[in-house]
Amino acid sequence: MKYDVVVVGAGPVGSTAARYAAMNGAKVLLLEEHSSIGSPVGCTGLLSTRAVEECGLRPSDEFVFNSVRGAFVHAPDGQYLPIDGKQTKAYVVSRKNFDRALAVMAVEEGVELSLKTRAIGFEKESSEAGTGTKENGTKKSSPVKLKVLRNGKPETISTSVVIGADGVKSRIASYAGLGKPARILPGIQIEAPYASDDSDFVELFPGSSAPGFFAWTVPLDEKVSRIGLALEPGLACKSGPGENSPLSYLEKLLCSNPHIKERYSGGMLDFVVGGIPIGPLEKTSSDGVLLAGDAAGQTKPTSGGGVYTGAFAAKIAGKIAAEAALEGDTSARRLSEYDLLWRKGLAKELEIGMKIHDYMGKLKDNQLNELIGSLNTPSILNTITEYGDMDHPSVLMRKLMFSGNSLRLMKAFGTFVKTLF
Repeated sequence: MKYDVVVVGAGPVGSTAARYAAMNGAKVLLLEEHSSIGSPVGCTGLLSTRAVEECGLRPSDEFVFNSVRGAFVHAPDGQYLPIDGKQTKAYVVSRKNFDRALAVMAVEEGVELSLKTRAIGFEKESSEAGTGTKENGTKKSSPVKLKVLRNGKPETISTSVVIGADGVKSRIASYAGLGKPARILPGIQIEAPYASDDSDFVELFPGSSAPGFFAWTVPLDEKVSRIGLALEPGLACKSGPGENSPLSYLEKLLCSNPHIKERYSGGMLDFVVGGIPIGPLEKTSSDGVLLAGDAAGQTKPTSGGGVYTGAFAAKIAGKIAAEAALEGDTSARRLSEYDLLWRKGLAKELEIGMKIHDYMGKLKDNQLNELIGSLNTPSILNTITEYGDMDHPSVLMRKLMFSGNSLRLMKAFGTFVKTLF
C-alpha cells in the first residue's frame, strides 16, 4: 500500500493529474469516494472546445450531446444581445461519460483506481524528522500516511505526495491547513422540456433573476435544455426564510420570466445542485500536498467553468508531484514550483475575471438594460465574434478597449475598464 502519488477525487481534474503523474514515472493511486465515476453530477456540462482539448480528448458521440457556437444574452427588460461565434465554441456533454473517458485514459497509463474510497485524514512527520539522508546530505522527505475508508473499512495508505482534486469542499485542503476558496456560489440546474429558439446557442440571463451571477439555458437539442442559475448569497433577496435560496430563484425564473415561461413545458428530467468556488487559495501546496481544480479555487469567475483551468493546473500538478516523489524531496519548498507554474498561466486571467464578476454582479437591472443595449451594434458584435473567448475574457476586453468603440464602451462601463489592466 505504498505509492509515489495518491490523487483524491476522480473527476476530470483528478484523472488528468493522475495520468500525468503516471506519465512521468510515478506509481499512482486514484481514489474516488463514490461507487462510480462521474456521479453525482454537479456541473452544467457546457465545456469550451479548449477545455475538451486540454483534457486530451477529442469530441465524441460517447459524451457530446450538442455543440454550440454562441449565446443570446437577455437583458432584464427583454432585449437581447446575439453573440455568434460563427463556429463551434463549446460542447454540451454528458459529464458521466466525459469523466469516465478521462478515468479510462488514466488507468491505461498505469494508474490504479479505487472506488468507494474516502479520504478521512492524514499524518505527516515534520520535514526535519526525515526518514534518512540522501547522498547530498539533505534529509529525505517523510511519507504521508493517508487514512481512508475503503468500502467502509479503515485503511492507511503511504504516499510521497497527495494531490487533492476533491472539489469545492476539499477535505485534503482542510487536512493540510490550506484554507478554502474566498467565495462559493450556490447553484441549481434542471434538465427539462424546453423549446429552444436555436439549439446552436445558449441563453444567459444576468440581473435580479440570479443576483451576482446569471441564469442560463443550455440546449441538449431543440426540445430539451438544462435550465439553471447560480448567485452570490450576499446579494440575494432576504425578504423571508428560504426566499434567497437558489431553488426559490429557479422556481421564480421558470414561472415569471416571459421568455423562459413561454418555452418551458413543465416538469424535469434531471436535477442537480452544487457550489462554484471563485477566488484561488493563497497557497495550493504544502509539505507532501498539492491542490488542483475546485479544491484550489481555480474556477473562472466570469462563467463558473472549472474544467479548462483545472485540467491546465492538473497537468502541472501531476508532473511536479511525480518528479518530487522520485527525487525524494516533497517538501513545501520543492512543491511550491507548482504554485509558481500554474499561477504564471492562469492567475492574471482569474484576477481580471474576478473584477469582471464583481462589477457585473453589482449592476442593477436598469444598468444592465443600458449596458446590453449599448453593446448591441454591428461593430461591437463583430469584435465580440472575432475575439470572444470563454476561457480568456481579457482578450476581448483589451480589443474592445482599444477599438473604435472605446468612447461608447467607456460610457457603458464607466471607469471600470481602466481598472482591469
